[in-house]
Amino acid sequence: MSAQDIDHPSPEAIVLATKPAVMPAPPAADAMRSKADLIDLEGVEVTYGRGAKALKALDTTTLEVRQGEFVALVGPSGCGKSTILKLVSGLLEPSTGVVIVGGREVAAKAVQVGMAFQNPTMLPWLSVRDNVMLPLKIVVPYKHQFRAKRKTEYRDKVEALLEQVGLGGFGDKYPWQLSGGMLQRASLCRALIHEPQLLLLDEPFGALDQFTREELWATLQDLWQTRKPTVLLVTHDLREAVYLSTRIVVLSARPGRVIDDTEIDFPRPRTIEMTFDPAFVGITQRLRGLIFNMRSQIGKA
Repeated sequence: MSAQDIDHPSPEAIVLATKPAVMPAPPAADAMRSKADLIDLEGVEVTYGRGAKALKALDTTTLEVRQGEFVALVGPSGCGKSTILKLVSGLLEPSTGVVIVGGREVAAKAVQVGMAFQNPTMLPWLSVRDNVMLPLKIVVPYKHQFRAKRKTEYRDKVEALLEQVGLGGFGDKYPWQLSGGMLQRASLCRALIHEPQLLLLDEPFGALDQFTREELWATLQDLWQTRKPTVLLVTHDLREAVYLSTRIVVLSARPGRVIDDTEIDFPRPRTIEMTFDPAFVGITQRLRGLIFNMRSQIGKA
């Protein structure tokens, strides 16, 4: 796989990354993993390139994510946030250390994964419905029944999910007929249609205006509360991180490493009004201070 494939995966690569591998992990390895942890990064390092051109993106990193958590990864640009998503999805192998997903090394994972990126990467020649249905055509066990159910059960499944995100009646439209916010709603539907245990989100709302972004925060919160996948969200928006997540992990400047891990326990459903609460503002300001201080240190180095 080339560096370009990793940085800009095709829609097909995104969907294929959700396919569970068939190679089983040794029973002894499974027994050592906590059933509560869906993701374990153990002493992981990532270095791109070799020799004089080597660039260390991620320093020794240990991170545990429990089943059903919504974890936001924040930090300055280039700190390794997206690298962690690639490690967990299996699109990238660590230079050092082990990545455990679902109690097995990531290469042998049996966990369904959904992904959504800043650019929705919809296939323009397919309708919105067919775009959302694409994982059902490729991912086990759905693909074995695709021909029999695509016009009945699977179609109903897609329509129900589109309705939940406010896209009821838009299944026959094409991507170029939808606004940016509508496309991102459809992208979330595609990432969730096969009911993944793990949802990976890389700046999914970064290209949208503030009002649309805040509307989609509520949409994503509703999807998470009703379906409860484990979520890893990469974002530069600290309000977004606090609004959505159960935990926020702060990474240092390159090479990235975890420098802060904060539980977020505001009651749900959370609202935009809550973002003006002093306690909410206090958390965002503390996180902003951590990231600002890192940038200041880089400037002095």
